[in-house]
Amino acid sequence: MAVKDLWVFSEKTSLQAELLAGARTLAEATGGGVAAIVVGDETSAKAALAQGADKVFWLGEKADKLVEDFVPTIAGLVQSHKPCALLIGASKRGKAVAGRLGAALDTTVITDVKKFFVEGDVIQASHLIFGGGAVRVEKSATETMIATFGLGIFEPLAADPSRQGEIIQVPFIEPKTRWTLRERKPKPPSTVNLAAAKKVVCPGRGLQKKEDLDMIFELAGLLEAEVGATRPLCEGLDWLPRERYIGVSGAFIKPDLYLGIGVSGQAQHTVGITESRVVVAINKDEEAPLFAQADYGIVGDLYAIVPELIKALKARK
Repeated sequence: MAVKDLWVFSEKTSLQAELLAGARTLAEATGGGVAAIVVGDETSAKAALAQGADKVFWLGEKADKLVEDFVPTIAGLVQSHKPCALLIGASKRGKAVAGRLGAALDTTVITDVKKFFVEGDVIQASHLIFGGGAVRVEKSATETMIATFGLGIFEPLAADPSRQGEIIQVPFIEPKTRWTLRERKPKPPSTVNLAAAKKVVCPGRGLQKKEDLDMIFELAGLLEAEVGATRPLCEGLDWLPRERYIGVSGAFIKPDLYLGIGVSGQAQHTVGITESRVVVAINKDEEAPLFAQADYGIVGDLYAIVPELIKALKARK
């Protein structure tokens, strides 16, 4: 491992903070430094230092550009400095950047990494394959490992505004082709941060109609918990927004309490809850796979059990 530095990139500030924390942990093993590639204003560049970066490669503001337009600039930086790893946040834009970087640098991108470690002088990463049905450990065949990470994999460090570091302005390299931005539409603000939730109540397909979500939210309120969901409730039925989906292509959570209500427990969902401290399952099907992963389970009709839980919790208030 000739160059031992770790780099991170994410256009989302919260995910950037988590990646920097992960990079700092890995840097302890490599003996290298940590740098952030930042698109935004100078305040954003300074925020990366506060979050744990030793150095910031500041690409400037987006203005009329898309995040993907910065790929040639980032690729040029990687080719010049050859960090041992570039950790990219697995947002929609981040995944697009990672894929284009992989093509530009002629390297494979290791996606949805859950853990990484150094063995000898080689960084290895474990990630899910086959829709979460298996875990594979890989290493990069090129000088720089490019890997994507979702929210909730690392615990961000407390921001330290007094932290000092180098900010390097990087000239923009015009891509050969650019998308044209024709219109911007406001997106409803995010209403939930499942990755940070200490308690999560998660309804599944056992719920019969959308109106029954009222009792789920009432129970969650009494428990001071966030509400997650399985994929069918977020995609297809559209009962809940996509941001509440827990699973292989959604959120990965690590709460103190996960309460699955009417959740069968297919692997595509349960890979997102494996780091939960306590798992509780409520399902009328005693053969539901979630029971095998649960610390506590209740076999019964959720329409009988949930109202009783609500009643018992109200009695304790």
